[in-house]
Amino acid sequence: MLEALTGTGLAASAGLNAYIPLLTMGLLSRFTGLIDLPSGWQWLSNGWVIAILIVLLAVEFVADKVPVVDHVNDLVQTVVRPTAGGLVFSAGSSSETVTVTDPGSFFSSNQWVPIVTGVVIAFGVHAVKSAARPVINAGTAGIGAPVASTVEDVTSVAMSLVAIILPVLVLLFLAGFAILLPWTLRRRRERKRERETARAAGYRV
Repeated sequence: MLEALTGTGLAASAGLNAYIPLLTMGLLSRFTGLIDLPSGWQWLSNGWVIAILIVLLAVEFVADKVPVVDHVNDLVQTVVRPTAGGLVFSAGSSSETVTVTDPGSFFSSNQWVPIVTGVVIAFGVHAVKSAARPVINAGTAGIGAPVASTVEDVTSVAMSLVAIILPVLVLLFLAGFAILLPWTLRRRRERKRERETARAAGYRV
């Protein structure tokens, strides 16, 4: 159960920011004893991999805070974030952490299952994030973009750490996601109706 929560938390974190959970796992594995990556995932703690992830995170950090650019970035990340989610779910659920001491029995067969599970989770979170951002930008004239992005980054860091150190708290993040999803869908429908109404009014003029 804890293995699944660890993988879920990391994959959800990747849905917000692809590089934060990867970098968190790499740094914690390289410099602390909080996580012991399995042999197939030791490359995450490689110095060059960590350096590349830092550069990619810096680019993402800036791009996601600029209105319009953030939309383009979300389109690009439609592939990147789910891919990262598959990687971190598989690596995280099969790693030994401070709370998971026998990960070998989890997903011991069908090794593709954790990867697909992580892809689906990360894509779901990414879809909600991508849908919510235009609503926030439109409602705040773009001012809300950097604020929303910062909140997402902080949430991604917190979720990555919680998934590794205290995975049971991932349930709280999932509850928050379940609450946010209906609101996002409702606001998108309202915004779509507003655009259609404005378009119709323009045609009548």
